[in-house]
Amino acid sequence: MKIFLCCAAGMSTSMLVTKMEKAAEDKGIDCRISAHSIAEFDECIVECDVCLVAPQVKFKYEDFKHEAEAIGKCCGLIDMMSYGMLNGDAVLTQAIDLYESR
Repeated sequence: MKIFLCCAAGMSTSMLVTKMEKAAEDKGIDCRISAHSIAEFDECIVECDVCLVAPQVKFKYEDFKHEAEAIGKCCGLIDMMSYGMLNGDAVLTQAIDLYESR
């Protein structure tokens, strides 16, 4: 499974990616996780299975969700508390749940 987190510049979310990778490793889950800016959404959604949108760019969520679903991909909005606390386990679980629900 390929997951990408979409945020304003792709920088602040990289810390959350690290926490998610650790959670995936601890659980034995094979996945690739990356962070990208909203400007990179169109190219990333084609290559990935799941997009999670960071709270600071939630104004783009509905557009991104519509585009993702149109090509059979998943898109979710990261919970603000999980994002702020860098809860990699919770955000990874959200991505997996989205992936499995399609």
